[in-house]
Amino acid sequence: MARTNRQSKILELISLYEIETQEELVSRLSSSNFDATQATISRDIKELGLIKTISQQTGKYKYSLPEASGQTPNKYIFILKESVISYNVVNNLIVIKTLKGVAESVCSIIDSLNLQNVLGVVSGLDTVMVIFADAIKAEYCLNKIDSIINF
Repeated sequence: MARTNRQSKILELISLYEIETQEELVSRLSSSNFDATQATISRDIKELGLIKTISQQTGKYKYSLPEASGQTPNKYIFILKESVISYNVVNNLIVIKTLKGVAESVCSIIDSLNLQNVLGVVSGLDTVMVIFADAIKAEYCLNKIDSIINF
């Protein structure tokens, strides 16, 4: 479970900050009370399938989730299965309840799926909301999310 929590935190950190190096990632993890070596982080980066992209804001390289290629990486499926407690459609929203502290990571993964008709994805400490124009589109995407989690 420690590895899953650490990897969820990595996903959260790269969604919040433009992290250029493994050393910077180790430092940010340490600030969040996750002790890990550079070698451990290197393995995590490989397992998560993170890539380096150029930041639109600074022009520097940063760690990012890979663009969706039609298939959800197994590691993301595992994190969703371990982190998501429940999910339901409420009008034009999908409300996803997660373990405390991993909603931002789940939000990043949901966002990386490039689901059709998503207007936005926001998260709190233990809740993710996926916003749609109407309830029909929300229900359709809930079925997609359900098929990924229950794969």
